[in-house]
Amino acid sequence: MSALTTTPITGVAVATEKEGTNFSRYCAKKRAQLAYLWWSMKQHKWLYLFLAPYAILFGVFVVAPVGISIFFSFTYFNVLEPARFIGFQNYLNLFLADDVFLIALRNTILLAAITGPIGYISAFLFAWFINELPRYVRAVVTLVFYAPTISGATFLIWSLIFAGDAYGFANSFLIRWGVLSEPVLWLSNPAYMMPVVIIVVLWMSLGAGFLAFIAGLATIDESLYEAGLMDGIKNRWQELWFITLPNMQGMLMFGAVMAIMASFAVGDVTAQLAGFPSTDYAVHTVVNHLVDYGAFRFEMGYASAIATILFLAMIFSKIAVQKIINRVGT
Repeated sequence: MSALTTTPITGVAVATEKEGTNFSRYCAKKRAQLAYLWWSMKQHKWLYLFLAPYAILFGVFVVAPVGISIFFSFTYFNVLEPARFIGFQNYLNLFLADDVFLIALRNTILLAAITGPIGYISAFLFAWFINELPRYVRAVVTLVFYAPTISGATFLIWSLIFAGDAYGFANSFLIRWGVLSEPVLWLSNPAYMMPVVIIVVLWMSLGAGFLAFIAGLATIDESLYEAGLMDGIKNRWQELWFITLPNMQGMLMFGAVMAIMASFAVGDVTAQLAGFPSTDYAVHTVVNHLVDYGAFRFEMGYASAIATILFLAMIFSKIAVQKIINRVGT
């Protein structure tokens, strides 16, 4: 009986050796980066010392709560009993057994897809137009446009405009003009509730991003526009694309993050205008669902799973928007 012999598979060996070499290079590169970071931190230790109070507060009140929420999302926790680990059960229940959550998710995505881009673009365009006004006029107009954002619950004025009786402003005018023959239940009829909420959210969309855009436009060096004119810039749109936008990418990113947060976090507007919960859950959002389970049912583990999904949706949206903004001016 002859002995069995084996031959090495040279292709696999070479591939394995290359992978090992690449991994070693990657580790060496990371070690060098960490060493440089540590050296840079020691060189600028006073700057980090001044940064420390904010960093500590940010870690305690932002990073830590997010981490704790993610942890509790894998548990059953009703406040009265110790948290019990249940793995991905909360997430499975959300997508496979909670029909209301799926409705809320659909409504939230619809609101974010409409109000986010429209509010973001309109905020920039308004800031661009206002920046062309004289100084004192610009200050007054900025205050007028920003006022709805800082005025608390002034969006409740829309409950009077869209009141369901004949005394509501919308019904009164439309009946007087002959468009309607009887009052419309704007905030109770599922067919009209979502358009009304979209209008109100857009009315409130000129927030901190709007101010960042105005600040960014005001800091662009005028000599850049003169140089652009010499280099062949022919109209204001080319000026906007090749000069203005590339020079305020930081403000654009900040405004995008604020717009994403505002569009995904719609909850107070729907609850105040359409009730909690709304008729047939027509404008029920993920935030409303989170409040329902967290503040009323005290199912903190389930509520944490909802919050984690909302957080991940914001993160992925931010990454997608960042890739788009990085292409501005190219």
